[in-house]
Amino acid sequence: MKPIYIPRGAAKEYGDYALNIYTGCPHKCWYCFAPNVLRVGRENFHNVVEARCEIVAATRRQLEKDEELRGKLIHLCFTCDPYPTGKDSSTTREIIKVLKEYGNHVQILTKGDGTRDIDLLDENDWYGVTLDGSESAEESIQRMEAPRKAAIRGIKTWASFEPVIDTRRVLSYIEVWHEVFDKVKIGKLNHFSSTTDWKEFGTEAEELCKKLGLDYYIKDSLRKEMAGA
Repeated sequence: MKPIYIPRGAAKEYGDYALNIYTGCPHKCWYCFAPNVLRVGRENFHNVVEARCEIVAATRRQLEKDEELRGKLIHLCFTCDPYPTGKDSSTTREIIKVLKEYGNHVQILTKGDGTRDIDLLDENDWYGVTLDGSESAEESIQRMEAPRKAAIRGIKTWASFEPVIDTRRVLSYIEVWHEVFDKVKIGKLNHFSSTTDWKEFGTEAEELCKKLGLDYYIKDSLRKEMAGA
């Protein structure tokens, strides 16, 4: 097993290298692509959340054998959450330790709370949260606690606004929290029908980011909508 891999397709827009730590994710996002990619039933995917077999040892072996992987930024994670709420996420800390030991940096993306591992990160790492606009006010505030703490420690922070479910709420997030984030990535809802005017939303989001002086990236699928393609 070689845990570190090069993402393909739309995932490539988020990072050059990635590592998936767990077998599933308990967050039960209805739009999640991972069960289809992994060819696992959704119920099983959302309920059986365990660290992949020998993932820490396998990561170490891969880095020992492949010097080209050392020093690279590794995305955690695509087909799972590095901090699965209500589940044991201690393996994530071990993975970060191994990656840092070999000179790598991490780009975390989570809907959970990775506050406890911030002490392992530095200015070369990224701590990110996913916000789609469907969260309650309380949930969004709780999710922002970790990136706020990370920013104070000098760790780079980012937000993934993908897929956008509630456009008005996402725009408000960008405006209210832009000073917390070093960068945001914005993408549309794909593979599901939607009444959203993506061209209008994408244009408004881009104009807002420019106005706020916020570093941003518009995902290709949304950019195509904005261009009328």
